[in-house]
Amino acid sequence: MAWPLPAAETTMVPRGTCRPGSRPMSGILDRVVERVVLEGHDGRSGARLERVRLDDGTPLVVKYADPASDLSVALTGGVDRERLLWSSGVLDRLPAGVGHAIVEVFGRDGSTVTVMRDLGDAVPGWKRTLTTAECDRILGALTDLHREFTGQAPHGLVPLETRLTLMSPQVAGSRSGELPGAVLRGWELFAEIVEPSVADAVFAVHGDPGPLATALRRSGSTLLHADLWLVNLALPPDEVVLLDWALATEGPPALDLAIFLTGSAAHVEPGREDLISRFRSLGDVTAADIDLALLAGLVDHGWNKALDAADHSDPVIRDRERDDLAWWVEHGRAGLDRL
Repeated sequence: MAWPLPAAETTMVPRGTCRPGSRPMSGILDRVVERVVLEGHDGRSGARLERVRLDDGTPLVVKYADPASDLSVALTGGVDRERLLWSSGVLDRLPAGVGHAIVEVFGRDGSTVTVMRDLGDAVPGWKRTLTTAECDRILGALTDLHREFTGQAPHGLVPLETRLTLMSPQVAGSRSGELPGAVLRGWELFAEIVEPSVADAVFAVHGDPGPLATALRRSGSTLLHADLWLVNLALPPDEVVLLDWALATEGPPALDLAIFLTGSAAHVEPGREDLISRFRSLGDVTAADIDLALLAGLVDHGWNKALDAADHSDPVIRDRERDDLAWWVEHGRAGLDRL
């Protein structure tokens, strides 16, 4: 299955936006000789993905996103942050051993076209379990990223308050579609399953994220990827590649760990407490930082935990998610005590 490509807009590639040794590649899609539409990919933004091959055999992945319908753009102030970070040269400041996949970004007939390296099986996704050594690579890369931008988070990032409420009932209720509907259903179940003192406090953060954001910022702010799930990273031999920077946020380092735990804990060898200990050993992250970040994780993703705990078709996964939700509620309570 293939779609015809409309004519590209003429755009200038800003200086410093290509990785060392690369060059601007305007017209790169004119060299495509083969393309396959990637159906059923894990993205939730509504973007269309294609795997393409150039006339010299180079494999690439191309993402077509309509800013007007891209949820990650629409729900965070209408800014295409991945394009902004690339065009401003921020992604070229990533520390050694931490990479991104972007080759070029440009506009075409109202859509944003992002051309990326095809990292293939280096993207773990949900198809396998990450080893402890692989998790250590990821945690080390996060720590290096956070150190590089400590106290100098780039302009234009998602505000921390916006990231904390991105999956709130208020935001989901303002949109239509499968994902917003699932979010609303999940929060309804959350209110039924979770003890009222914690559930009410989580919903209070949705209504006013200011106090939690203020508490999180006590440990300083840096550049966060803020969407680090196993479909948004790759592990080639020489680097950790972070994919999809659409939700890049300013905030404390521990929040990236919490977001990683919300979606990945069931797909890695180390347990949650072990991952937390390993992360803390790499940098100046306190127990209070962790408690507050885990509360933020519950505020962000409690809906999905409750949805799987109550409604998942697989009873094994339902049981696992009930235990997982109980762990998050316990640590969320500890975070509330830090406010």
